[in-house]
Amino acid sequence: MKKQILSIFTRTPLHVGAGNSVGAIDSPVMRERHTRIPIIPGSSLKGVLADLWNEDLEEVKRNDKIELLRKKGSTAEQLFGQVKDEKRDTQDFAGQLLVGEARVLAFPVRSAKGSFAWITCPLALRRLERDAGWKLDVERLDGLTEDQCVTASDEVKLTGQVVLEEYQFTCAAKDICEMAEKLAGLGSDPVWKEVESRLVVVNDEMFTYFVEQACEVVSRIRIDDKTGTVAQGALFNQEQVPSETMFYAVLGAQDQKNAPAADALGAVAEKLNSVDCVLQIGGDETIGLGYCTVTLN
Repeated sequence: MKKQILSIFTRTPLHVGAGNSVGAIDSPVMRERHTRIPIIPGSSLKGVLADLWNEDLEEVKRNDKIELLRKKGSTAEQLFGQVKDEKRDTQDFAGQLLVGEARVLAFPVRSAKGSFAWITCPLALRRLERDAGWKLDVERLDGLTEDQCVTASDEVKLTGQVVLEEYQFTCAAKDICEMAEKLAGLGSDPVWKEVESRLVVVNDEMFTYFVEQACEVVSRIRIDDKTGTVAQGALFNQEQVPSETMFYAVLGAQDQKNAPAADALGAVAEKLNSVDCVLQIGGDETIGLGYCTVTLN
């Protein structure tokens, strides 16, 4: 199997919902159960990618209904598979493309100096090392306490310390400039390039706290046209991952007969370039949520 890393940098807040909740947040985002880190499920990401090949769909009558199915022999069929249809002489088979879930690598947090910083942690960096095959020397960052951090520059330091939200961190004397430079190459968005001066590494516990508590929560309403007030039952709180969050996912492809894996990943890269490497992911497209810069590395 051949694989590449797909980086997903949010241009606007993103909401991939986990369904209704009985807590204070009516519509939370999807998270890993054990770490509480926000994720984009592989099924959601694969659906967004498949929509790029809508020109490869055709209307087919099945079970007295008109359905949109992938054309036989098309690129969409090669990448995403096919369903059995006797009229078109097609069989069930899986496509070449394998799409993993996207996890947060770097999360934007308010900073007392420099406006904001991107935080990450040893766990997130180790996962990237494993998935991308990189060497980031994460072992140097082990042993950070809850009130310690490591910074890539003085951009977010205030009198020698870093203040994120209401928390104050002492800077450990460790150099992560090379690591920050490598992470900057993960995405093509010009805003992300500032990670070289804004990167802050905190320990796993603090990272988990921030990604759970520092997401945006907005109140959504619907106005009754007759009364001009909020319609009954139409007020709810929605959680959103903030803009400038960096996710990454593993994109893989399997060799098939007369269809090398490299060709499948090349087709994805070509299609992403055709849309200027911008995808809309998650819900609420019409109100500007979920627009992301994506880069295939």
